[in-house]
Amino acid sequence: MNDTDSITPIRIARTAALIAPYIRRTPVMAADLGDFGLPPRPLALKLECLQHSGSFKARGAFAGLLGAGTPGQPIPAAGVAAASGGNHGAAVAYAARALGVPATIFVPSITSAAKIDRIRAYGATLVVGGDRYADALAASEAFVEAQGARQIHAFNDVATLLGQGTLGTEIADQLPEMTTLLVAVGGGGLIGGIAAWFEGRVKIVAVEPEGAPTLHDALKAGRPVDAPTEGIAADSLAPKRVGERMFPIAKAHVAQSVLVSDAAIRDAQRAAWETLRLVLEPGGAAAFAALLSGAYVPEADERVAVLLCGANTAAVNFD
Repeated sequence: MNDTDSITPIRIARTAALIAPYIRRTPVMAADLGDFGLPPRPLALKLECLQHSGSFKARGAFAGLLGAGTPGQPIPAAGVAAASGGNHGAAVAYAARALGVPATIFVPSITSAAKIDRIRAYGATLVVGGDRYADALAASEAFVEAQGARQIHAFNDVATLLGQGTLGTEIADQLPEMTTLLVAVGGGGLIGGIAAWFEGRVKIVAVEPEGAPTLHDALKAGRPVDAPTEGIAADSLAPKRVGERMFPIAKAHVAQSVLVSDAAIRDAQRAAWETLRLVLEPGGAAAFAALLSGAYVPEADERVAVLLCGANTAAVNFD
């Protein structure tokens, strides 16, 4: 692996400085599990759901467009292209608009209306086709080949991993006493970047829907493997498999992987709204669901933080 392929704390710190003018430093909220009918226990909630474009994906998008992975290479005249279940597409569209770059976004038919509307509102060219993320990715790759655009990959890319890893720098600064961090997983760019930053200094717990156990299955197999792509969070946490670039990082630095049901995710969304007045999409609530459902039960001495990573959903209605 050469330096341009490495995902290191030094490069993540440099990327944090590079993208700082374009992203929000999102807040941390103090909460207690007792507020949710569980035995009292303090926890910290990192509100990345308040990031530009509605999710953490803005970090990787700006890192890609600003050349964190490939310094000095200009964006081609055709602009950038991205395949997405919705959040990455919205983030790339937002970043492209901010930087004055053309963007073409490919999404599958399962993408929520809220995310489609957000991508269009940011002025990107939107192409909807296929049933799953893999279909959108194939279409985007064909477009890049034909038009010469730069692909901004949702998770299996150095710049994307470096960008998502900047969340680790913020969390470490805001929560120096934290010992355990719960992170939702789709393709693995988020947890890969964060785990690369911490390098085992805190316990990283991966949380996935039962219908899309991409990292869970990969860790069991010892390599990325195809997994189901179903469930309530399929538009954000259900690629076919985790990224090849993040997997060695996860294998080395992710301590545990747990699965949560669709019902548990929906309950976590409802609890976040009713108790905290936070709107979370299913993928954004998955890590929280692990605590509320008991899929992850911390030890008595753990100081736990949960990353709430996305809020791109329609109006709240839990009736």
